[in-house]
Amino acid sequence: DVINLQDNSAAGQGGVRGSIEMLPPIVSLVRYDIPVLVASSKGKLKAPTVASQTADVLNSILPPREWTEDGQLWVQFVSSTPATRLDVINLQEELDSKLQTRQARETGICPVREELFRQTFDEVIRQVTINCAERGLLLLRVRDEIRMRIAAYQTLYESW
Repeated sequence: DVINLQDNSAAGQGGVRGSIEMLPPIVSLVRYDIPVLVASSKGKLKAPTVASQTADVLNSILPPREWTEDGQLWVQFVSSTPATRLDVINLQEELDSKLQTRQARETGICPVREELFRQTFDEVIRQVTINCAERGLLLLRVRDEIRMRIAAYQTLYESW
């Protein structure tokens, strides 16, 4: 079975091809297209086509996710559909809902909260990149700098 994750689906973990069965990606706040069968167990590749330069940029920022299921390789590309105002409102509501259902702490270090905001920021970067690739790449740079700084602070904190 293929999980249809078209509406505000998922940023899960990609995987390494091989004999290990990889699970379908987890549901998240980043919007992806419907999964596509790339190869069957016989190894015949069906190369997906990339429509535009925007899709190339999106795929470099948020790489396609891959997993195997029943000996078949599936790939899921980040959606290149522009977000509407309603999509942004729904993203806010979904973030708030997930923060509550997953019982994210409001203060201190909280891995659940960190993951949900990471997904939300990645989705905002996706939305911005579709309208202006340069602006999306700048946001990516800001995101990466923030992540490196937080990692440095965590290392300092743990060494005390």
